[in-house]
Amino acid sequence: MFRTRFLILRVCLPHAVALVALLAAAVSPWTTSALAQAPRVVPQSAADARLSYAPIVARVAPAVVNVYAARSPDNRSVPMDDFFRNFLGPGFNFPRDQGQRALGSGVIVDAVGLVVTNNHVIEGADQVKVSLADKREFEADIVLKDSRTDIAVLRLKGANERFPVIELGNSDDLQVGDLVLAIGNPFGVGQTVTHGIVSALARTQVGISDYQFFIQTDAAINPGNSGGPLVDMTGRIIGINTAIFSRSGGSQGIGFAIPSDMVKVVVASAKSGGTAVRRPYLGAKLQAVTPDMVDSLGLKRPVGALVVSVIPGSPASRAGLQPRDVIVSVEGQPVDDPNAFDYRFATRPIGTSAQLGIVRGNRETRVSMPLETAPETARDELVVRARSPLLGAKVANLSPALADELRMDPSAEGVVIIEVPAGSRAEVNGFQRGDVLVNINNEQIGKTRDLDRVIQAGGRVWRFILVRGRQQIQAMFNG
Repeated sequence: MFRTRFLILRVCLPHAVALVALLAAAVSPWTTSALAQAPRVVPQSAADARLSYAPIVARVAPAVVNVYAARSPDNRSVPMDDFFRNFLGPGFNFPRDQGQRALGSGVIVDAVGLVVTNNHVIEGADQVKVSLADKREFEADIVLKDSRTDIAVLRLKGANERFPVIELGNSDDLQVGDLVLAIGNPFGVGQTVTHGIVSALARTQVGISDYQFFIQTDAAINPGNSGGPLVDMTGRIIGINTAIFSRSGGSQGIGFAIPSDMVKVVVASAKSGGTAVRRPYLGAKLQAVTPDMVDSLGLKRPVGALVVSVIPGSPASRAGLQPRDVIVSVEGQPVDDPNAFDYRFATRPIGTSAQLGIVRGNRETRVSMPLETAPETARDELVVRARSPLLGAKVANLSPALADELRMDPSAEGVVIIEVPAGSRAEVNGFQRGDVLVNINNEQIGKTRDLDRVIQAGGRVWRFILVRGRQQIQAMFNG
C-alpha cells in the first residue's frame, strides 16, 4: 500500500518545468555560506541549459532509503487509505490475514544508521524494514515518532558500519525560485529523482500537521515519496516530502515538504534519547488578526498572532505578554499568523530565550521569552476496568504538558481520555481521545480518583457531561 498524503482541490496549478544555472556550484569548493550568498542566475545559453544534476544525485542518492512498514493482522478487518477506498467503495476492507502494509521513503541523517521518514508512513506499524540504495535490507526500530510534525526517526538494527548520510541544511536560507530535487520511491518503482523549484514558502493553510509551515515545490512528488528528502543545490536536506494537492492522487505540481529546521528539532530529541519531542511552552492563547481588528490593534495590515489570554505563572506571563498584544516576529523572523508563530517558537532550543517583537497599542517593542517545557503534574493514569460505558478507556489528570501533547487549550483542567482501544466498549459508545470528563451521574470529576469512585459505584443509567473541543456534550447510557 502506498502511503503518501494527498489533498483534493477543485483547481490545481499546472506543473512548471524549471531549467537550471547554478549546477556547477554543486561540485565547487565554495563554502555553504558562500553558496547561500551567491547571486541567483538564470541560464544564459544553450550550454548552460545542458548542465546536469548528476553530481548532486551521485552524492546524495546512497543515503536515500525505502521504508516498508507492516502491522500484524488481527481479528478485525483492516481500514484502508482513502486513496484505495475511493476505488473499492466505503464498505470494502482488506481480509485480516493480509495485515496492513505501507511503503514510503526515508533518508539517513546520521552515519550510525539513524533514518528520518514521515510518521504517517510507519503509523500503527509493529514491523519496519529499511531497504538501502545498494539493495541491502535492515530491520529497524522506531526511535521516536512525532505526529505533530509528521516526522519519525528510525534506527537500523544490527548495523555495525558507517552509512552514507545527507546533512540537514538551513531551510531559512531558501528563496522562492530556488532549484530543488525530490528523491524517493514513487509507486514502488524504485529510487527516482525529480526536479523543480521552491514554489512558495511558509504555507500555513494546508491542514497536514499541527505545525502549518511548509515548503511548496513543483518537483514531482507521488505516493511512495513520503519521507524522502527535498535537497538543494548544495546537496543538503532542506525539507522532508510529506504531502501533495491532487485531483487524482498523482503529482500535479503542488507538493509540500516539512522544513529542515523543524526536522532538526525531532532528530535532536531522538539523539538525546527522548521518547517525545521537547518543545518550548508559551502559556498563552493566540488567534489570527482579522482585517477589522487592524485599526484597534495599532497595525498597518492584518498580520501577527494576537494574544487572547495569558496563563498566570507561565513563560508568557513572566515575559510580560498581555492580552491584545500582537506578536509580529520571533528572533527577527516575521510572524504572519499563529501558525507561523508556532513554527518559529517550536524550532527554538529549550533552555535559552527568544526575542519576540510585539505591537502593543500603537507601539512596537520587544520582550524576552524564556524557553522551557510545559510543566508536568501527576497524571495518575487509570484504565477503566469496571463495567461502565467507559470500559477500556485510559484517562489521566490534565496538566499543561498533557494538554500540549493532546493539542488542547493549555489552560484546560480536569480528567481527559488519552486512549480508546479499538473495539472497546468506550469506543462503541463514541468516546474519543481528548474528551474531558466533567460530570458523571451528577458527580463532578476533577481527578481520576473521582472518576474511579463514581465508576466503582456503578449504576443502571449513566449520565455524562463532557467537553469535546469547544463543545459541551451530554450523553446517557443504560448500564
